[in-house]
Amino acid sequence: MATRAGRRWVTLLPAAAWLIAVALLPWWMGLPLWLLLAMAAMMFHRRTVHYATLCRRGLYWGLPGLLFATQRAMGGHLLAWGTALLGALVGYSLLALMESLLDRRVKYAANATPVPEWRELAMAPVGPPAHIIELSRVEWGNAPVEFSDPDGESVRYEARTTQRGRYVFAQGRVIERAGPRYCFGPGGRWFAARLPGERGDILWDRRTDHLHRLAGWTLSGWDGEQPWLARRTDGVPAPLHEVLGRGSSR
Repeated sequence: MATRAGRRWVTLLPAAAWLIAVALLPWWMGLPLWLLLAMAAMMFHRRTVHYATLCRRGLYWGLPGLLFATQRAMGGHLLAWGTALLGALVGYSLLALMESLLDRRVKYAANATPVPEWRELAMAPVGPPAHIIELSRVEWGNAPVEFSDPDGESVRYEARTTQRGRYVFAQGRVIERAGPRYCFGPGGRWFAARLPGERGDILWDRRTDHLHRLAGWTLSGWDGEQPWLARRTDGVPAPLHEVLGRGSSR
């Protein structure tokens, strides 16, 4: 208990000294000091909490001294004391309003969305999520004279030489100048055949009936139903739309 009382006196003594100092000063000197404390309290409320608290305490304890100095300058009669009391009402109302505004700003700042630290920003992923491409294997086969497509329709291979012939499909599509090596893509959407002399590949989109003759490109695999091709067997694969954008013949 004695320790608490001692701390309380240590806190009250500077405040009382400040009140007496402002009361002894002329009002025209105390008023600018009081206004400076008000400005400092608003400036420090976000930057330094300790200084802001001292400024607020100085405002509350300095106002009675300022009012006492004011009534003393007016002559100390009844009207002077009434003016001082009215000033106390207005002054403490303004202090309460200032406290309310400052506390509201602090509350809004506390409820604001926290800004991520630089470490979190540095480790955050940049750009769209990565998609890992795993190509399924191409199952090439040697075309017999007659075989079936994935829909069960008949396909006929008419050889002209050992490395050259044509594919005739039941739907009416004929693929000329093709080699005997062929395959169908996953789901049966694509049909692929080697060009004569292994000079590249032919791709036929059975859904849209688009035919692509890709000289210099080799089918590397399938990403889902989409074909990926490379310039060499060990080259870097690229999707068909990129291959077509590089000027491959259709």
